[in-house]
Amino acid sequence: MSVCIGEWRERTLILILAETLTESQSTQIQTELRCEGFSYKEIEVADRRLLEVTGNPGQDLTRFSSLPGVEQVIASPPAFKLASREAHRADTVVQVGDVAVGGERIVVMAGPCSIESRAQAMAVADACRRYGAVLFRGGAFKPRSSPYSFQGLGEEGLKILAEVREQTGMRTVSEVTSTDTLELMLEYVDVLQIGARNMQNFELLKRVGKTDKPVLLKRGLSATIEEWLMSAEYILSEGNPNVILCERGIRTFEPYTRNTLDLSAIPVVKRLTHLPILIDPSHATGIREKVIPMARAAIAAGADGLMIEVHNEPAKAKSDGAQSLYPEQFGQLMRDIHVIAPVVEKQLDFGYLDKARAVSQPVDVDDGNGLKVAILGDVGTFSHRACLQYFGENVTAIPTASYRAAFEAVQAGYARFAVVPLENSLTGSVHENYDLLLDSHLKIVGEIMLRIVYSLIGHDGTEIGQIRRVFSHPDVFRQCREFVSGQGWELVSTQDEATAVHMLTDRDDVADAAIAGRDAAETHGMTVLQEGIETNPRNYTRFGIIGATPLTDAPRRKSSLIYQTPNEPGALYETLGLFSEHGVNLVKLESRPIHGKPWEYLFYVDIEADAESPEFEPTLKALKEKTDYLAILGSY
Repeated sequence: MSVCIGEWRERTLILILAETLTESQSTQIQTELRCEGFSYKEIEVADRRLLEVTGNPGQDLTRFSSLPGVEQVIASPPAFKLASREAHRADTVVQVGDVAVGGERIVVMAGPCSIESRAQAMAVADACRRYGAVLFRGGAFKPRSSPYSFQGLGEEGLKILAEVREQTGMRTVSEVTSTDTLELMLEYVDVLQIGARNMQNFELLKRVGKTDKPVLLKRGLSATIEEWLMSAEYILSEGNPNVILCERGIRTFEPYTRNTLDLSAIPVVKRLTHLPILIDPSHATGIREKVIPMARAAIAAGADGLMIEVHNEPAKAKSDGAQSLYPEQFGQLMRDIHVIAPVVEKQLDFGYLDKARAVSQPVDVDDGNGLKVAILGDVGTFSHRACLQYFGENVTAIPTASYRAAFEAVQAGYARFAVVPLENSLTGSVHENYDLLLDSHLKIVGEIMLRIVYSLIGHDGTEIGQIRRVFSHPDVFRQCREFVSGQGWELVSTQDEATAVHMLTDRDDVADAAIAGRDAAETHGMTVLQEGIETNPRNYTRFGIIGATPLTDAPRRKSSLIYQTPNEPGALYETLGLFSEHGVNLVKLESRPIHGKPWEYLFYVDIEADAESPEFEPTLKALKEKTDYLAILGSY
């Protein structure tokens, strides 16, 4: 049946009601619509009953397809065709040199509002790079409200930006203010920023759309989200797919901040479009002490990154000094984000640029697939996510059937590194991997922590009451013990959680389900029946990066040791006292029985020090004198 509904706005849809619609179903549909503030009217087309439903642009209207008595939902096409999720279901990742904006890692652009001098720019850039920024922002042409205010250094400022890129490795971001300066900007800058006042400068949008440079599009001072996305549409329609959205606050009647930061735009934009979104809390608040809390909130709300103004002497800044962070404040903010990011399944990587550069280098045996990393299981496992968040997306993940196979892949040269779990916050250490470290020449050369959120996954339409058999890895069942206990399900062990979901695709049986992450369900086209079923929401897994040599020569701040003490009173106490005497912080201590030697134990220790450095040699020497056996499992 074809129903012509004319041209509807994005916020309008048509509910086609079932021919078998009952009065009770009709009443339920209308009650739900009224209760949630939707307006509607009933119409008839070709003897079919329809409801025309209208809501606010931010409301999710498509969920009404699940209501009893609704046969079909026809949503109006958005005006922003190329920017919409309908046009591009997967998230767009914009590549800026080695940096991926919109990927698994949080991207932070930082720098002064204006380039004022070479000395100022270099001092700020060095600090931003040291604290983990991956892109450097700075204005060379400054649109100001007053013609008497500092207007920027022009081409001289652009040359300084190019020097910053050369010296620090950070790609640069700067605002293009007119079509007249565009060619000059293209010569020096890596990301073209369209400022809030130029968001609807359509000639400028069309011109940058004809380039292949990434474009950072800021939201206008009073622009709606739809107007903002329509501006992105101008750039996309000219052939440039590299658009990054930036929410920088909108003008309201509230006087206590420079603008009002619309954090609700983040989930709205994430639903409406595939484009990445950054938040600029500096311009949004205009007040230094408000920047950090709003930046933290933006990451918690799901932003792909931040744009932060940083100045080494804010009191002397020629523009926006009041909202610029001191370098030390920026450093603290980055530490905060490092903690917050795993909660929203992302990562702030302080070694991002160094790793990305190393990953892009040719490998000894280059078959065109670049750096290879062994993981347990296939795409969709948490090991795979840890791989992407640590190395970036330009690596080749090598699936293996077991932890031993992952180690063997590295030892045989099929992969340079392996990503394996070392410890889970609910179930403790993965002792098999510590044993494999002892039996091989490989070491821990890095680590990454992920928050682990498990879902019950099944076929579309499956009810939990229908389930009789559940597939997953044994460790997953242990982490979801409270949820699965008492259900009466048959628990079937698999080599990893992604394999468990894959098995469902081969078994068209609503009695079967699996426990895995949401990524595995999306990869295999299955349905999440219930999310967040792990016993404790603070469920984190620490993954070790296993290899013969580190990926980069970055400083190593942590080490893992294993040792055995003599079987005599006070032996363990004496070893722990050595760490205290030498000012070494102990962050983990665990004992394990030695295989084949009843009542004898090995001690696993993590310390905040580079155990392989010359500075640690006196501590290591003293430790060896107090132990019967000592090995360094890795420094990273």
